[in-house]
Amino acid sequence: MENYLWLIPLIPFIGFLINGLGRNVLSKSLVSFIGCGAVLASFILSVMVFVNVPSGAGAEPVIAHYFDIINIPTFKIPFAFQIDALTSLFLLIITGVGLLIHIYSSAYMSEDKGFAKFFAYLNLFIFFMLLLVMGNNFFIMFIGWEGVGLCSFLLIGFWFTNPSYIKAAKKAFIMNRIGDVGFLLAMFWIFFEFGTLEYTAVFNQLNAAPEFITASALTGITLLLFLAATGKSAQLPLFTWLPDAMAGPTPVSALIHAATMVTAGIFMITRCNELFTMAPFTLEIIQWVGIFTAFITATIAMRQNDIKKVLAYSTVSQLGLMFAAIGSGAYIAAVFHVMTHAFFKALLFLGAGSVIHGMDNEQDMTKMGGLKKYMPITHATFLIGCLAIAGIPGFSGFFSKDEMLLGMFVSNKVIYAIGIIVSLMTTFYMFRLYAMTFLGKLRSKDAHPHESPAAMTIPLIVLAVLSVIAGFIGIPALFMEDGHQLQTFLSGVVHIDHAYHVAHSTEWIMMIGLFIGVIAAIYLALTKYTDKVDGEATGIAKFFENKWYIDELYEKAVSQPIVDMGDVLKKYVEKAGLVALVSGVGNVSGKASRQVRLLQNGNVGFYILLMTLGVVAGIGIFFIGYFLK
Repeated sequence: MENYLWLIPLIPFIGFLINGLGRNVLSKSLVSFIGCGAVLASFILSVMVFVNVPSGAGAEPVIAHYFDIINIPTFKIPFAFQIDALTSLFLLIITGVGLLIHIYSSAYMSEDKGFAKFFAYLNLFIFFMLLLVMGNNFFIMFIGWEGVGLCSFLLIGFWFTNPSYIKAAKKAFIMNRIGDVGFLLAMFWIFFEFGTLEYTAVFNQLNAAPEFITASALTGITLLLFLAATGKSAQLPLFTWLPDAMAGPTPVSALIHAATMVTAGIFMITRCNELFTMAPFTLEIIQWVGIFTAFITATIAMRQNDIKKVLAYSTVSQLGLMFAAIGSGAYIAAVFHVMTHAFFKALLFLGAGSVIHGMDNEQDMTKMGGLKKYMPITHATFLIGCLAIAGIPGFSGFFSKDEMLLGMFVSNKVIYAIGIIVSLMTTFYMFRLYAMTFLGKLRSKDAHPHESPAAMTIPLIVLAVLSVIAGFIGIPALFMEDGHQLQTFLSGVVHIDHAYHVAHSTEWIMMIGLFIGVIAAIYLALTKYTDKVDGEATGIAKFFENKWYIDELYEKAVSQPIVDMGDVLKKYVEKAGLVALVSGVGNVSGKASRQVRLLQNGNVGFYILLMTLGVVAGIGIFFIGYFLK
């Protein structure tokens, strides 16, 4: 395995170099072949890793060391990969979903002038994301962490001629940097406490002698790491960048903001589960931040009319549920939902892209309707995605969401109750989207909807199949005692002292109760939105439609005060102070130099006189100093 691990990230990086440097000379078909082929090669290698990776309780990770980035007596950072069950699972998600999105992009972006540049950016993103999950230390993870942030900025602002898109890209970049400061500080603190940044060394020290690090240090480190996760995974208070990131092309939304980058926070915390498990205060913070994020963004999603904005807020809400599960100690349930969410949310985003393509770039759902008969493949696959995210039994979301809710139930009944409400709201707004888009009659007179080409519909079909079958690797004990293969697979990475078990009768009541609520939410959404749309919002509906006025709050409380302070500094400090000081020094120097220049008149006798006066002055100063002693 060690012989080919380095090829997994390297091949997409080579694809980035070829398409990036040859963007003005390569044909679109060759660009597509290189971009898709690079990710396909990484996917094949990832499958080989997945098949051969050590897994189960007591499994030791495979460490592939290549060279040392820094190697001094007091500090060593190796460039090495750590391959275990968690890494191999994320490799499959990144390269597998990434491949489908690359194929989809070959048709979706075919008319774009920046076609080759777009594929170069996608390949570069895959490279950094692979580094993030493969590294054996926090430093390499940080390189990947920063790299995917850079690629996010480049892809969100890909259509840079539109000022609003550039604003969205800058917003994403800045909010991610806030979180990244937390990651950087956490790394310094980890090195100070453990003397290393390698995962195995840190966790081995922690397990061997947990008393050598104080509870306050563990809490501080984990809170800083969670701050990093709130930026990358769009949690309160740093979540507003992700809905605005829908400014990028739809494949970007599917790849970065549904399947991979935004789940980096989940990966990082799960990778460090031993640290977080020993910091119960941090887990409680994660629990509440996650569930409040899920609730707030679910309410916003119920009143959005832009098809991509609904999915964007849905992504933030689902991430909130994952963090609430992690805060409850249900790490494997959160990772399980990362996997299922990657399939059905990528399907929904790509399905939305197919709708936008078929509706000639229209994103407003109030102008859609009746697309079922015009786009049968898109409709069928999108419906499967809706059923999966709603948690209908038999679909992947049912298994993973049920497990997360079970973890919340055991940990905190209030968190569980809010999680149930969020799940019902999720069902409602997703079938509101489905009804407004595909059912009823076409509301736009100017649209000429049509089905998308095969390069776009085939990835939809594959993702639809995965959205159905993926959940069966985590069958709960209620149905099959040893059915949770994912828990067994990850047990060597995620160390849990107890399993979340409740009486089967309790679990049946929870499951049936939620199912009845989901069916009611579907019925309500389909009844209300099949033939009509929302009227003008008032009261609480207007509050939700305006996104809780959080952006306006940030503008008033953060952005505007900084701008005002900058204006004051510019007027009174820069112009009146710094500029005056610098200009004054320059003016004085100029005038002095002009006067001193007059001494250089070319008269040798004058120079001798000055020299003599200098000698006399020097002697005089010497004697004055001597007599003053």
